[in-house]
Amino acid sequence: MSDGRRQGRDNSVHSVDRAISILQVLSQRRVAGITEIAKEISVHKSTVSRLIATLEARGMVEQASMRGGYRLAYGIQRLADGVGQQHDLTVISRTVCNRLAEELKETVIVAVHEGRTVVSIDQVNGSDSLTIVNRVGQAHPLHPTAAGKVFLAYMPRTELQSYLDAELERLTPHTIVDPGVLESELETVRKHGYARVDEEQEIGLAAVAAPIRAHDGQVAAALVVSGPAFRINDDTIPGIVEHLLAAAAEISERNGYPKAG
Repeated sequence: MSDGRRQGRDNSVHSVDRAISILQVLSQRRVAGITEIAKEISVHKSTVSRLIATLEARGMVEQASMRGGYRLAYGIQRLADGVGQQHDLTVISRTVCNRLAEELKETVIVAVHEGRTVVSIDQVNGSDSLTIVNRVGQAHPLHPTAAGKVFLAYMPRTELQSYLDAELERLTPHTIVDPGVLESELETVRKHGYARVDEEQEIGLAAVAAPIRAHDGQVAAALVVSGPAFRINDDTIPGIVEHLLAAAAEISERNGYPKAG
């Protein structure tokens, strides 16, 4: 393929990607102007204006007012009707989880927040001979788990304070039960975008987790990589996290969260 044809194809892919991001922003914000959308997805206003014009011509968006705001149009509803009512996070995440487990050879889990616990809703075992078995549907406290720390880090302050005010159960000698120490760690989670545990839930077990976001930016679930502590440690975590964050971002996009760039 010539360089010109390859560049044209790449530009087309970028345009499609950005057009989808525009639709996701409008789904989240209901009404947004060109400048607001451009800032949200980190592209130039002229690019957003061109893509908006195309989407408007195809009935996907419409002007909400004479002041230039745009909103989703009924063309989107016609497309959605073909999908049906099913929206299952385990379905949209499974391909990504399979790939992540194959890349890292570790167990990959999708978990959700239920009250004061975290519950696994899907699991893909790694190919290594020593893998972690974490039964789907089993509930665990939030504070000693990587997924739980993700949920604690991003939950509303009043909800977090309620959790911290209650006694924090110690599951192993490494479990963090001091609210001040836990709050400091949650700040680190927010700073770096992922959480980790090292034998806090179970001796010999370590894990890292990142948020899976919904279309409105709220944390809908957590993506977890779990394995033996001798394989998930200070030396290996940087490489694991690189794959984890990319996978969590991809699932978030499939779940409706706008992609930047």
